[in-house]
Amino acid sequence: MTDRLAQLAALADAHRLAVVDVLAAGDLSPAELGRAVEVPSNLLAHHLRVLEDAGLVDRRRSDGDGRRAYLSLRWSPLVAAAIATPGAPGVSQPAGRAAPDAPDAPAHRPSRVLFVCTGNAARSPLAAALAAAAGVPAASAGVDPAASLHPGAVAELARHGLAPLADAPTSLDEVRAAGDLVITVCDRAHESGEGAAHWSIPRPDGTAEAFARIVDQLTPRVRRLADALTTP
Repeated sequence: MTDRLAQLAALADAHRLAVVDVLAAGDLSPAELGRAVEVPSNLLAHHLRVLEDAGLVDRRRSDGDGRRAYLSLRWSPLVAAAIATPGAPGVSQPAGRAAPDAPDAPAHRPSRVLFVCTGNAARSPLAAALAAAAGVPAASAGVDPAASLHPGAVAELARHGLAPLADAPTSLDEVRAAGDLVITVCDRAHESGEGAAHWSIPRPDGTAEAFARIVDQLTPRVRRLADALTTP
């Protein structure tokens, strides 16, 4: 009860709700978030401290550039209920603003979601398979493809009754097509300049538990993405 009261109190602020709405579309550095919600850095730091103390927002160091940190939502039913009506990643706007290219009309919806990580061996194939299972046209690719899919990722998909959408990693340059919405799911790929949105999923250590955690992290994001892209 105490935790829930703290979370409800943290969400009872227009600026903090704007932060939550923006982070629902993708993970951002504090500087990127500040620009998105147009809040001065000192005030943003206060609101982030409240959200982090309430267990609503996580902060983690980049797996690529260690000088960077990414902020992400700690998804829960309460957080999901607090977020504004879903919009596609990359076009979320601060509270009270309308996105000029909001994908609410079918004409603005991407033809496919392309998930990208460095090697296309684990995180992006997992995301693509989950998205496809949720009814979203999806594919995956890597900026520097590995030789093969990670067996741990394949095993985790099988545990959920799913399979990779491709038999082997593929190159982003070969797979990307006009109309794709590119979502990076590893920090190195994002920091190479790819992606309309970024989901900062930690690099797995190869254990079964690590791949299970990735699926747990991807599932609420994919569910929201599917709601945004498949709702008439």
